[in-house]
Amino acid sequence: MNTMTLTPGQLSLSQLYDIWRHPVQLRLDARAIDGINASVACVNDIVAEGRTAYGINTGFGLLAQTRIADEDLQNLQRSLVLSHAAGVGDPLDDAMVRLIMVLKINSLARGFSGIRLSVIEALIALVNAGVYPLIPAKGSVGASGDLAPLAHLSLTLLGEGKARWQGEWLPAQTALKKAGLEPVALAAKEGLALLNGTQASTAFALRGLFEAQELFASAVVCGALTTEAVLGSRRPFDARIHAARGQQGQIDVARLFRHLLTDTSAIAESHHHCHKVQDPYSLRCQPQVMGACLTQLRQTKEVLLAEANAVSDNPLVFADAGEVISGGNFHAEPVAMAADNLALAIAEIGALSERRIALMMDKHMSQLPPFLVKNGGVNSGFMIAQVTAAALASENKALAHPHSVDSLPDLGESGRSCLNGPGGRTATLGNGGEYPRRHCRGVAGCLSGDRFTGRVNLQPVTGTGAADTARAGGALYAGSFFRTRY
Repeated sequence: MNTMTLTPGQLSLSQLYDIWRHPVQLRLDARAIDGINASVACVNDIVAEGRTAYGINTGFGLLAQTRIADEDLQNLQRSLVLSHAAGVGDPLDDAMVRLIMVLKINSLARGFSGIRLSVIEALIALVNAGVYPLIPAKGSVGASGDLAPLAHLSLTLLGEGKARWQGEWLPAQTALKKAGLEPVALAAKEGLALLNGTQASTAFALRGLFEAQELFASAVVCGALTTEAVLGSRRPFDARIHAARGQQGQIDVARLFRHLLTDTSAIAESHHHCHKVQDPYSLRCQPQVMGACLTQLRQTKEVLLAEANAVSDNPLVFADAGEVISGGNFHAEPVAMAADNLALAIAEIGALSERRIALMMDKHMSQLPPFLVKNGGVNSGFMIAQVTAAALASENKALAHPHSVDSLPDLGESGRSCLNGPGGRTATLGNGGEYPRRHCRGVAGCLSGDRFTGRVNLQPVTGTGAADTARAGGALYAGSFFRTRY
């Protein structure tokens, strides 16, 4: 199991990926402790001095003008968690819950939330013990923070609700006991600090990004394989073409295709006296389309990495000035827009993949047997597989509809700007990404087999860069290339 020292605000994308994929043992960087304690001292001073501050000794939302008596402050925070745990839908899987918890710890430990070190350490203990709160998938619009999902996370800290431990759903109190942990009692502001934030939205979008990176890598390998299978030309990937346009994503994708499509092969040789003037769009425009998608992935990465390390609580405690200031860092608009852009890229990768599949089915375009089957008629080959690909590509278009522009008033506030958060846009990314990935795997399966024997004087794409990469685990190779280079 990986051990990771968490330095608040400095999580890398590779660390986030590892947290999502594997259980982790967390240690908090000791340098964060002074800032955490200072913010708690500031909250305690406000209470002791009788000053009014939102979320510390007031109600919430439209009840913010209601002053809460000092003797009710602990009950206020507990009641907030219990009342906001109103999500619905299937429970999130352990990987997603773990990522949400670590993102929450990362934000709280920045020292702007007024939450005690002991509560942060209790969250870390949940992660380290593998106690995963039951968090329903739906219930947040992302406009006031991910209130419902984070309330369900917080229930387990209080010994309420349910949690999974060693693969079994248990009452949270039981799960804590089996893991050797104790529930916590919340102090002033701590319930609000736990609930306010964009950690669920960000985790959904990060999952979409991680899956899209793997999808992108697979799609590039499959695109190269398709180019070889239909005797496509390497010339459209010439560096001079892409340098003339100057789009960096396009330049980088073309370079990757040149790496996969070797200069010397039977396929390359076949173009010396080729009758074709140029290849179809779905082959020669791959750098342009996939390059645009790569640019979107890069931009999404920058936004989500910033948000993963952000303080998205409200209000914020500025201990050096002794102030607590209300703002709107809980609003997930940056995450929603990034997720929308990511969905567009996923849909385009799938659309291009479907067009390549259709190209291979057409004997006039591919010069392959119709539907990639010998003696067609008795066997329809991949005829309906292409129809399925078209159906899934169309479904991706619907999933790519932007959700960040959606707004409905909630919590009784007509002036509130809301968006369809993790239950809508970002939740579709992991599912939407699976469709084109299956397309790409299908192409790889066709092309790495024996479908193309009988091609004049050619073995089935033997000896070419893309084929060798596919046989050696092309998606893994390209995925590594993507993560290390881009």
